Parts: sequence; C-alpha cells; structure tokens
Amino acid sequence: MQARLGIAPIAWSNDDLPELGGDTPLETCLREARAAGFSGIETGGKFPTTAPELRAALEPHRLALASGWYSGTVLDADLSEEREKARAQLTLFRDLGAPCIAYGETAGTIQNVRDAPLATRRRLSDDDIRSYGRKLTEFAEFCADEGMPLAFHHHMGTAIETARDLDLLMDATGPAVHLLYDAGHMAFAGGDPLDVIARHGPRILHVHTKDIRADVIAALDREGESFLDAVLKGAFTVPGDGSLDFGTIVARLADAGFEGWFVVEAVQDPAKAPPAEYAQIGYDTLSAALEAAGYTIVEGQA
Repeated sequence: MQARLGIAPIAWSNDDLPELGGDTPLETCLREARAAGFSGIETGGKFPTTAPELRAALEPHRLALASGWYSGTVLDADLSEEREKARAQLTLFRDLGAPCIAYGETAGTIQNVRDAPLATRRRLSDDDIRSYGRKLTEFAEFCADEGMPLAFHHHMGTAIETARDLDLLMDATGPAVHLLYDAGHMAFAGGDPLDVIARHGPRILHVHTKDIRADVIAALDREGESFLDAVLKGAFTVPGDGSLDFGTIVARLADAGFEGWFVVEAVQDPAKAPPAEYAQIGYDTLSAALEAAGYTIVEGQA
C-alpha cells in the first residue's frame, strides 16, 4: 500500500485568524514544509489561484498539490450558482493534479466567528440532512464530471459536526460524495475516530491527521467559548504531541484499504508552536506509524 505525506499551511498562517502568522511569507511555509520531509501541501489564502503561478510556487520546493479547502454552501445555495462558484477552483486543482477538493459546508457555519459559542452551531433535522445529501450528491457528481472528486470534511462549528450527523449524511449521499476523514475534528465533537473508519472506511478518499489536546477540550465552556477560542487555547496539535493514538488510527486505515494522502493539519498559534518544529514532529510520528502499518511512503501525485 502506498501513502503520500502532505501538510496544510494553516500551521504557518491562519486565514480565519490573520493575527496568527498573517505576516509569514508563503515562501517560508513552502520551504519549511519541504525541509520537514513533506512532498505535498494543501492550499491556503496566500497561495496563487492560477495554474501557472501555483505551479511556479510549488515546483522549486518539489511539492505537489495535496488538495485544499473549498467553502461550500450547497446546504442553502442554488446548485447552478454553486457550480459556477466552484468551477475555477475545480479547474485549478485538476490542472495541478490534486487528488480531490476538500469540501467544507460553510452555510451557517460558526467555525470562523469568534463570538459564536460552540453550542450555537447550526443543527439539522434528519429530514434536513437527507435533503442536503441529495443536493450534495448532485454537486459532487458535477465535480467528478469536471475531473475533481469531492471529499466531504466533517468539521467543528458546522452543520455536519458529530458522528451521528456524519452517519446520516453518508447514508443520504451517493458514491460521488467521498469522505475526508479528520480524527481530530471527530474527537473534538465527542465521536470515536476509530468507529468512523469502521463504518465509512470505503468512502474515505483523503485524510487529515490532526491531533487534539484532550485536557484543553474537556475544559472548554461550550456555552460561552467559540471554536476560534478553542484554537487559541491549543485544542489542536500535530500527531505525536497530543492525545490521539495515531499508530492505531493509521493501522485501521490500512485495514480499511485506504491509500493516498495523509495531511498534517495542525491549527495552532505559530508563536506558541513554531511551525517548522511541529511540522517535523508530525512528519516523524506519522511516517513511523505508516511504516509500522505496512505502507510505502512515496513522493508527489499518484
């Protein structure tokens, strides 16, 4: 089995909290990501948005495009408008050989609202999720027709946050809707990351390896503190520095037959968690877990 190791730029610069690394040049992020050993990187707000410019930024560092976030609003939007909104990013990702687009549902999200407590996130009824699943499937089929698979990112502060939300959505969607598995977000939401692999392993197309600090999460006041408050308090970190057992998580993904990108995505304050240092911790921990699980780590795109 083959695995590819990538990282997200959010450890260097946080698009939702510009005070966290807002003055860090993109070149620093790319150079330090490659120096830690990663062969791919996801996009962020500082990345070029045309294929020639993005390729020119990545190639000197021998970095492949390992996907990137798409702020979707399929839940509320007209699908024809959503298709047009997504088209440029789908084309860019296809031209750069990305494995998928990381779809996050941002209709009504509080993930980027500093004064919105965690407990106030949008909640959907079972019927709402079934209806959303039908729309999301149609949108994912469009993405596939454009040459770019959709991987759905369950996420704190959004309408699809908990294990139950995700179960209902996976049941309500067709095979064009793949899953972006994020152990950190699932653990934060109170779910069992291993159960998600057991239930939805065949749907997993992309993996974010985000660790948590369980003591920080347990101490949060969810009626008064927001997702961004949790980030600033250090709720997340890289594999090897937190509470999750990535040796077991990676072994279960191997058992489920997953092959592809494992992306370190540690949302932290770079002043407290120097990105180059923590990138190296994440790379070393994850590569050891992958090798123990029987993966061969390879470079770049498939």
